[in-house]
Amino acid sequence: MRKHIGYIPAVLFTTYYLTTGQLSLTVLFLLAILWIAAFLMHKGLLGGIILGAIISIYMIYYGIYMERGLTYELIIGTILLLFYTLYGIYLWKHRNTIQVETSEVMSSLFKSVLTIFALVFSSFIGILCLLLMSSKGIHNIFIYIGIMITPTLLIPLIWFGYNKKYMRVWLVATLIYCVSLGIHYGLMEYDKSITINTAPNINVHEYLPFKDDSKIVKYDNATLTLTEDLPIIDGAAALFPVYSAYVNAVYPSTTTLYDGTFEYNNTPEGYKSLALKLTDIFIGVYPSEEQKAYAQENNTTFKYTPIGNEAFVFFVHKDNPITSLTSQQIKDIYSGKITNWKEVGGRNEEIAAFQRNEGSGSQSMLQRFMGDTPIMEAPTELVNTMMSGIIEQVSNYRSKSNSIGFSFRYYVEGIIQNPDIKMIAIDGIQPTAENIKNGKYPIVTSIYAVTYEENTNENVDLLLEWILSEEGQYILEETGYVGIGE
Repeated sequence: MRKHIGYIPAVLFTTYYLTTGQLSLTVLFLLAILWIAAFLMHKGLLGGIILGAIISIYMIYYGIYMERGLTYELIIGTILLLFYTLYGIYLWKHRNTIQVETSEVMSSLFKSVLTIFALVFSSFIGILCLLLMSSKGIHNIFIYIGIMITPTLLIPLIWFGYNKKYMRVWLVATLIYCVSLGIHYGLMEYDKSITINTAPNINVHEYLPFKDDSKIVKYDNATLTLTEDLPIIDGAAALFPVYSAYVNAVYPSTTTLYDGTFEYNNTPEGYKSLALKLTDIFIGVYPSEEQKAYAQENNTTFKYTPIGNEAFVFFVHKDNPITSLTSQQIKDIYSGKITNWKEVGGRNEEIAAFQRNEGSGSQSMLQRFMGDTPIMEAPTELVNTMMSGIIEQVSNYRSKSNSIGFSFRYYVEGIIQNPDIKMIAIDGIQPTAENIKNGKYPIVTSIYAVTYEENTNENVDLLLEWILSEEGQYILEETGYVGIGE
């Protein structure tokens, strides 16, 4: 029994770090030293006591270095040092009665060193697997299994030699893992291929001001040029091409994105920044009730200046036979009352009604469209990320015939331009610019230049007047939206 007492620290620490997932190169190295120390103590060698004492002193030093008072490192290090000291005294007193085979000790020590190298090698392989596989979106469970494969092969070979039975089991397990990984990766790639990004993640670098290859509307402004006290302008993703074109027309040519005057924070963060008076103008649709309440909490009074109009649209897969829905049918779908396409004249398929994240411009628009009708819980999916593991989030729109999503007309037509989806008519009216102008399309929202009443920068009002002028409205309409004068 006394030969195995030295293994207690190694077993306890290994169990702790394996169960908590706090493995690192440093931890693996310290664990290897503890196991070598335990083995040497098992053979009755005082060298194991010295190695264990070194680890103990390191923990005590680390605990003192942290300068946080009585840390658990300091406590555990002191206990370990006491353990190794007492066990060392025992070995010293019984040094003449313990028989040690030098060749056996050297062989085991050599195997221990190889084990350390195997663990370090496995760690590097594990890090490479983690970086490579996580960048591809591989689920964490596959990464962890893959990291385990190398040591499960190398370490038994070091200690037990070649064993046909073990090798067969290992090869079968590895083959099953590789096949499972291949199937998982194939399904993941297929899932990507049928997923349409309808979240407002515009490539802003294609719409920057003062760039020759920019896609923005370029206009030689003749009525307003701002050179100082520049209003800090921000906006929603779908409106980025519009207000970037405003910057190109009115601001100095030295203006660049995120330079303190030209910002892009998207709707949730954009309204938050405006509420905190960190920006002067936000270009977007009407804020949510939560965003307005946040402004009031910060003693900020939003001021809304309509500068254009836009259609709120719903879209389906191009192979979906549905081409039109009534406003009530849309509300019934998003409240969960209608759950199958056959109820509205389509195929016998369950409806997957996707939504956006809370606070986004399109989700807030859906809430206003639904009015007092409660919105059902959004479809969710398990999404793997390297930082937070498995989290539950609102699903992206998938290009399947049973799906339905929503956005704004210009974002679908002008930015996404995906041939696999089609916008549907509402109450028999197509969401065209003409039908927005003549008021026939039933779901139209204003585009606002949102400011706050407490602002003292006179150039804010000058910029608003120019946006409402013929020049400002020309840019908005040429971008793809409908002006307020129509």
